[in-house]
Amino acid sequence: MSGEFPNRPAPSVAAEAVPIATDITDCDREPIHIPGSVQPHGLLLIAERASLTVVAGAGKLEKAFGADWLGRSLDDLLGQDVAALLDGVAAGPGATITGEPVTTGETLWSVALHRSGDRILVELEPEQADRMPTGSMLAWLNNASAGFERAADLSALCGYAAAIFRQLTGFDRVMIYRFLDEDAGRVVGEDRDPALGTFMHHHFPASDIPRQARALYVRNRTRSIATIDYQPAPIRPASFADTDLSDVGIRSVSPIHLQYLRNMGVEASASISIVKDGLLWGLIACHHQTPRLLPRVLREASAVLASSLARQIRAKEESEAYRERLRLRTAEGDVVPKINLDGTLFQVVENAMPELREMLDGDGFAYVVGRRVTAFGVTPHEEEIVDLARWARGRGPDPFATRELAALLPEADAYRRQASGLLAIPLQEDKGCLLWFRAEQVEEVEWAGNPHKAVTAQPGAALALTPRASFDSWTQQVRGRSRSWTLEEVQAAHRLRRAFDESARTRAMRKLNGELQRTLADKDALIAQKDVLMKEVNHRVQNSLQLVSAFLSLEAKASGDAKVAEHLKEAQARLSAVALVHRRLYRDEQVQSVDLARYLDELLGDLKTSLGAPWARQMVLDLTPVLMPTDRAVNVGLILTELVINATKYAYSGAAGPVAVTLEQYRNRIRLIVADQGVGKSGDREGFGSRMMTAMVARLSGEIDYTDNQPGLRVILSAPIEDAPR
Repeated sequence: MSGEFPNRPAPSVAAEAVPIATDITDCDREPIHIPGSVQPHGLLLIAERASLTVVAGAGKLEKAFGADWLGRSLDDLLGQDVAALLDGVAAGPGATITGEPVTTGETLWSVALHRSGDRILVELEPEQADRMPTGSMLAWLNNASAGFERAADLSALCGYAAAIFRQLTGFDRVMIYRFLDEDAGRVVGEDRDPALGTFMHHHFPASDIPRQARALYVRNRTRSIATIDYQPAPIRPASFADTDLSDVGIRSVSPIHLQYLRNMGVEASASISIVKDGLLWGLIACHHQTPRLLPRVLREASAVLASSLARQIRAKEESEAYRERLRLRTAEGDVVPKINLDGTLFQVVENAMPELREMLDGDGFAYVVGRRVTAFGVTPHEEEIVDLARWARGRGPDPFATRELAALLPEADAYRRQASGLLAIPLQEDKGCLLWFRAEQVEEVEWAGNPHKAVTAQPGAALALTPRASFDSWTQQVRGRSRSWTLEEVQAAHRLRRAFDESARTRAMRKLNGELQRTLADKDALIAQKDVLMKEVNHRVQNSLQLVSAFLSLEAKASGDAKVAEHLKEAQARLSAVALVHRRLYRDEQVQSVDLARYLDELLGDLKTSLGAPWARQMVLDLTPVLMPTDRAVNVGLILTELVINATKYAYSGAAGPVAVTLEQYRNRIRLIVADQGVGKSGDREGFGSRMMTAMVARLSGEIDYTDNQPGLRVILSAPIEDAPR
């Protein structure tokens, strides 16, 4: 979402052009980081990193520095020790070095330096002569941040933030724009000129902001377009047009983006990234009806304020999640004693139905055993509930939730009014199934333009990639959906399933104790036989794994080939990752899922032992508890094993060095980070381990990124906690 929206006519869905198959996501392939030009209000100097000699530039450099600017040193042109500036700031993508302002003629220029490969990029922008003193600016920012802290909730925070950023930037409209899970966006805060119409709560399709633009928003967190009608100033000589300008604020923007703004009637724009936990949470979008320059000092102040906003967003979201968890824990305290009462499970559930329905905020609740149904609240018909329970049990033993049941089970569309949302908990006892229903909640989603018409062309016109031209309010009615089930509610469902399993075991034990008086000897024998059998099976499996591990060790010692021995030791480490899960499965009663943090901690403990004390002392762990399906945890463990082995092999040339392992949870995903401070990634090795790791990442439907840790290598695995619904 990258533009301001003028007053518009009444909502309309009429097409003004013929839709074509090409989608605006073709913009994802546009190299926006190498535009070959800059916006003409600023100047760009490109110098060799070693000699600091200017080899190229863009803008009205002759007017500022004279005709002989090419070939001169940066020290000479800027009147300051550039080498000292560069030495004083750590290198890395996105790092900006601020120099002393430069005056040429009557213009005062701000100076910003960036590293780009073997080149130094210097951008100069007109500076405000009457800008706010630094002390006053810091005091203003401190007061604004204090206002963020006082906001009652996330909605109030976003509304206040929009007003504060409008006050800081002076733009006609400022919107707080939040990315949704599917990369579409929604305006969650707005402050505007009263003459403009509101866009509060409007949605924008994901195609409005291409993928590579979202990546740049994390790296370069402020952007400004002083006027959309500028003529780009090309880089001279043209042989330097391929220079990467990712960190340059005056970088020329895509013509498609300019046309997008022009279609909306916007003359100037600016945007500030809201980055939370290293991920792009949203944008602060600023738009103006007339040309307007946002000076660098205000952009830097905006970036600082956006960081404060991101911290408060995190605090508000965590507070909301905490309150929800507290509510659910309180409800569990009321429900669990009821399900532990004497009687059959059917009787127990029947007596606790009101509390069960209320606990997970269902409009209706049902318990099904075979074709026997007990229901409470708004539910489908009994025969429909029976079929639904059979289908839910067929999905597996774990609880699952959906807000769009008909998308998974088309026949459920017949009773979507009563059950568009479903949360199901299959139980072991009696092969029963607990079902919570949420009624259909018809949504009126208001879009800024039809999201399904990203590209249009007049009949007979040549196909060309263009942004959508209509931003009239377009309302979409969404049916077949209910209120969403929160992550905390799904986690509570897992705990409730464990409570029912424990209750089932308790009732079974009571029953067994009653029979004990009649069949004590036989029952003890059966229990002993079962325990022996389980121990024997476990013992045999463990012996088999140990035998394979021993064979690998013997082969490694007998091979006589260091490379073969190394591969065998790696295979032994991978086997340990699988064996550890097996030990956990027989140690825990819950076999479908494991605490990933606990599993990885034990796995790294084994690796530390095998690597020796020098490595063990330098491994730092920061693992957040996450409940994860066992089969997915095995894949994560194998990937972690491979990454740690690679770090010990390549990061420090065989010597021991620091290795940091971090496990984080973000919404419904995990992030596993393995970072070292060694030599970094070199070459494109593609051995068995790399191929195996690629396969494991694909099985997790995840992504793996290799970034510069300055120094060393930082590898980030991002993957869903649960398998995607099919």
